[in-house]
Amino acid sequence: MQLRKLASSALVAGALVASLGMASAAEPENTLILTLRNGEVTIGLRPDLAPRHVEQVKALVEEGAYDNVAFHRVIDGFMAQTGDVQYGDVEDGFDARLVGTGGSEKPDLPAEFSEAAFARGTVGMARSQNPNSANSQFFIMFAPAEHLNGQYTVIGEVESGMELVDAIKKGDAAQNGMVQSPDKILDARMASDDAN
Repeated sequence: MQLRKLASSALVAGALVASLGMASAAEPENTLILTLRNGEVTIGLRPDLAPRHVEQVKALVEEGAYDNVAFHRVIDGFMAQTGDVQYGDVEDGFDARLVGTGGSEKPDLPAEFSEAAFARGTVGMARSQNPNSANSQFFIMFAPAEHLNGQYTVIGEVESGMELVDAIKKGDAAQNGMVQSPDKILDARMASDDAN
């Protein structure tokens, strides 16, 4: 009797997860691993929501473009932004005046807005006022932000290591979250690379 109740509860929980649209762990080829100073953050990328954006991020990861790139804009209770491969590499070419304005040598992307909500752990693509200007920069949400829903492209969600994201050095609120001596991505790789 007890086993039957447990099995029934598991089925109900599984149905609830499916009905809420929660994703299970991403396949290795869509699992991004960011090594930060305190450990690894695992992000499940969502090519089902934003195929072009995910493809571009994966290509930049494969090139090593995100290695040593700063979390240049970090707003406590909101989000941590990184990915400026042009001006944000703290080991090569970091420019405190321009970081956050650059991208990569790849083209900007047309928006791939979706119904996915910006919740804690959601990863979205940064852009300018032009909706079709996302390139290489992305941000990770500390908390939900409904005002971003349908306005920015969601590319994934943190699967593990959110406590490490929470520990990223915060910026000055008076300067829109710009960070002095920022934390960085030590290494970015796809989980599928680990199998090779």
